[in-house]
Amino acid sequence: MTDRLFTETLRAAVGEDLLSARLSTDVVFADLGAEAVRPLLTFEALNDILGRCALEPPRLRLHRKGAPVPASRYTEKGRTAGAERTVIRPDGLYRELRDGASLVLDAIDRLHPPIREATDDLMRLVRERAQVNLYLIWGDSHGFDTHWDDHDTFIIQVEGTKSWQVHGPGSRRHPMKVDSDHSHTAPEGTVWEGVLSPGHVLHVPRGWWHTVKGTGDVSMHLTFGFTRATGIDWARSVLQRLYDVDFFRADLPRFSSAEERRKHQHELIRRLTDVAEQHDLDGFLAEHDSRFPRRQTFALPWAVDGASPQADTRVEFVPILAPPMEREGDQVAVTVSGKRYRLPAAAEPVLTQLARRRETTAGELAEDSGTPLETTSAILRALVRHHLVLLG
Repeated sequence: MTDRLFTETLRAAVGEDLLSARLSTDVVFADLGAEAVRPLLTFEALNDILGRCALEPPRLRLHRKGAPVPASRYTEKGRTAGAERTVIRPDGLYRELRDGASLVLDAIDRLHPPIREATDDLMRLVRERAQVNLYLIWGDSHGFDTHWDDHDTFIIQVEGTKSWQVHGPGSRRHPMKVDSDHSHTAPEGTVWEGVLSPGHVLHVPRGWWHTVKGTGDVSMHLTFGFTRATGIDWARSVLQRLYDVDFFRADLPRFSSAEERRKHQHELIRRLTDVAEQHDLDGFLAEHDSRFPRRQTFALPWAVDGASPQADTRVEFVPILAPPMEREGDQVAVTVSGKRYRLPAAAEPVLTQLARRRETTAGELAEDSGTPLETTSAILRALVRHHLVLLG
């Protein structure tokens, strides 16, 4: 099972201080065992993805010794349904990999259900959006020079071995993708060094420099990347609230006296402070969670034909994070992906169990929630139309 890889297996291996004391601030290493990560990805599954998904650069690309390999060396032009597109040539891909190139496949979590389930579980752990990229290499070469990433990462080794050196944060702390200064330099020495084998997990915080090389063996690892909310995100949300303040929408007094412009600025600062003090971090984080995206999934034919789920009908909860629920008289309101849904109060115990179990059957859901099966089925019919559950 991969759907509890992070919230259960990893937390049990690392300890409860993973989130409170170590996430984004320290290198974390854990050995989960090869069997724990084997369901994530095998070469058989990777071959199926490459043959089935018609991937093109730059989503699938090759790098060697810090530079991209020209796509013309492993692709060709082809036509599908009358449209021209770029096609990966297996022989060209094999040749470049034999010569030490590193294969990178972005967002493999959207292509392979076991990785998607683990990614969803990571998002439930850190409460941030996540994406998974695949890295595959043979030999002792490297795809990228010493570098830092603009997001936090969990690296999971699934096949072979790879050598890692983590050097620590550079001269600019907490650098960002849209940062104005990307010229900071790497520190001397290393804070962690080792060879990752199948089942090993390594957490590298955002902005920490690292050097990664092959060991002469094959290496296939997955990088689970996520970007945490920062003070800049909070400040942006404060800025959005200023549109509701008349004084901020008013024109600046460009042609008034210097004294009037000074007074206007002081009033802007005062009102900005008022808005910022009213928008506390807890409220911001709750709003952040309420806008958390759900996976792009579909529930045909249930969402269209309105058929009643039976006791053995499989039920899967769509929201990645458990949505906040509020009682509004004889209704319960839930907010998912920024949209508010209102349902009869009888849906509350059903929703509570769905958020806890995530996957179950209609019969088990009825029993666990203390709701008659007929009522549970009616609630599920409403939830599937609102894209809150999948039925199968």
